[in-house]
Amino acid sequence: MSKTIAVIPGDGIGPEIMNATLRVLDALDCGLEYDTVEAGMVALDKQGDLLPQATLDAIAKHGVALKGPLTTPIGGGFTSINVTLRRHFDLYANVRPAISFKGSKARYENIDIITVRENTEGAYLKEGQTLSDDGETAMSQVKVTRKGSERIVRYAFEMAKAKGRKKVTAVHKANIIKTASGLFLDVARKIAAEYPEIEFNEMIVDNTCMQLVMNPYQFDVLVTTNLFGDIVSDLAAGLVGGLGLAPGANIGASVAVFEAVHGSAPDIAGKGLANPCALLLAAADLLDHIGQVAKGDRLRAAIRETIEQDREHVTPDLGGKGSTSSFADALVKRVAA
Repeated sequence: MSKTIAVIPGDGIGPEIMNATLRVLDALDCGLEYDTVEAGMVALDKQGDLLPQATLDAIAKHGVALKGPLTTPIGGGFTSINVTLRRHFDLYANVRPAISFKGSKARYENIDIITVRENTEGAYLKEGQTLSDDGETAMSQVKVTRKGSERIVRYAFEMAKAKGRKKVTAVHKANIIKTASGLFLDVARKIAAEYPEIEFNEMIVDNTCMQLVMNPYQFDVLVTTNLFGDIVSDLAAGLVGGLGLAPGANIGASVAVFEAVHGSAPDIAGKGLANPCALLLAAADLLDHIGQVAKGDRLRAAIRETIEQDREHVTPDLGGKGSTSSFADALVKRVAA
């Protein structure tokens, strides 16, 4: 049975890494069909809109999207495209795996941590941000709701249960931010009690950052609020070699958008140097999401084997001598074998 997904190639290196990723997915014989739509600077230049309605309609129709990196112009009143997508589709769960690969620039071996970040509230609201008339005082509102906390914590536990994970850590700052972070922690404790088979602990965010650097093996699944999740997930990515190996998923009740979380890297666009791994790993998570878990695992295994054993074909950022297309060539051979 075929499944159609919305595909957003993106800006800069986006089309190159998307082409590589779709080639590998086709070689996996996943039965996927692609509805290619535009967003970002490409869409702005062609259609006068960073996020055209036709793109939103395609994502809504198919329920699943694979997205390359997008550029939001600085200034001019432009709103982040990613923030707009999250709000429009209520993509409340941001899921960021951090997996180490031998042969990469990972600081540690055998890391496998997932950060689950609340994606729609917290400190990232444009409402409530003010600057005094004299420019001397800025204020910003932090909004945490019981509903938002309940659904993100429950998502983390349900995901842990489905994936056979053993431990969930709630990351907070309730010792100082007693209302907003305190509410989140209170909800996390109550929901954790419903999952006695999964170990639960709680950790203050600054200590979490230190512990991730000192002993990341103590962590399995982290769940936290928007700002803390943004910081902690990038820290975790740094443990395994950086954003070039960092996939992300933005998941709501009816729509899921999978992406490479790195930028569009216009300085290397068109040079064949871009590492496609982040988008490939996002595609593997997409396969899990649509019930093709075995093929998702097969794709991850092929990436691991290629990075370890096929140095001539991997990209220079991974210490190889290859290109975006040669990396894809090597993966295609492995998954089609």
